[in-house]
Amino acid sequence: MQIVVLTLLTLIAFAANSVLCRLALLTDSIDPLTFTGVRLVSGALVLVLLVKLQRRTPGEGELRPRLLAGLALFSYALALSLAYLQLDTGTGALVLFGSVQLTLIAIDKWRGARVVLLEWSGMALAFAGLVYLMLPGVSAPPLAALLLMMISGISWGWYTYLGRGSQQPVADSSANFVLSLPWMMAALLVGLLLSGYQFHAANAGLFYAIASGAVTSALGYAIWYRVLPSLSATEAAVLQLLVPILAAMGGLIWAAEPITLRLVVASLLVLSGIACVIVGRRYLRANSG
Repeated sequence: MQIVVLTLLTLIAFAANSVLCRLALLTDSIDPLTFTGVRLVSGALVLVLLVKLQRRTPGEGELRPRLLAGLALFSYALALSLAYLQLDTGTGALVLFGSVQLTLIAIDKWRGARVVLLEWSGMALAFAGLVYLMLPGVSAPPLAALLLMMISGISWGWYTYLGRGSQQPVADSSANFVLSLPWMMAALLVGLLLSGYQFHAANAGLFYAIASGAVTSALGYAIWYRVLPSLSATEAAVLQLLVPILAAMGGLIWAAEPITLRLVVASLLVLSGIACVIVGRRYLRANSG
C-alpha cells in the first residue's frame, strides 16, 4: 500500500509541475526566465539538503557528462517555461511526455536494440498523434510552442538516459541541478542584453516557481527514485502515461482550460502508440534467450 501511495504522489507531482508552470505564466505573474531560474535554484537547494541529511556526498563523475546532464536539465526547464506561455496544460504535458518516451525509444533503437512490428506500429501511431496535434486548424496550438515543448521532452529524455546508470540518484540529481545553474546564468545574461526582454516576478509567480522547484521537482524526483526499485520498467513507463491525463484535469480545475476534441484524439493516438511499444518490448524480452 505504501508503494501505491508514493507512486500516486509522484505522478501527481509530475503533473503539478505542468500545472504550476502554466498557472504562473498564464497570470503573467512571472517571466519564463525568472520562473526557470527560481525553479532550478530552489530544486538544487532542496536536493543538496536531502543529500546532507542522508550524509552522502554529491554525485561524482567526469565533468563533461555532468555538464551535459546539467545542460539537458536546463534545456528541459527553460523550453517548458517558454512553451507554456501559449500551450494549455494538458496539451503541453501530452507533447512533453510523448516526446520523452519517443526519445528514450529512439535512443534504445539507435544503440542496437531489436524492434518488433508492434513497436514500429506503436512509434508510428504516437508520431501520428503529435503530427495531428500540430495540423493547422482553429483549435490547433501554436506551432512554435509545440516545437519548444518537444525540445523540452527530448531534453528530459536525454537527461533520463544520462542518469540510467546512477547508483546514487538523489546525490547525482543534486549535482546535476547545481550544474544546470551556470547554463541558467548564461540565459539570464542573454535576457539582460536583450533590450525588449522584461524581467518581472510577483509574489504569486515566485510561489509557483519555488513550489515547482522545491516540492514537485526535487521531492517528486526523490520519491520517484524511492519507488522505482519496486516497479518493473514496463510498469514505470505505463504509469507515466497517466501524467498528461492528470495534468489536463489539473488545467481544467485550476486554470479553467477546456479539453478539446483535438487534444482527446491526439492523446488517444500518442498514449496508445506508446503502450504498443511497451507491450512489444515486453514481448521481445519474454521471448529472447
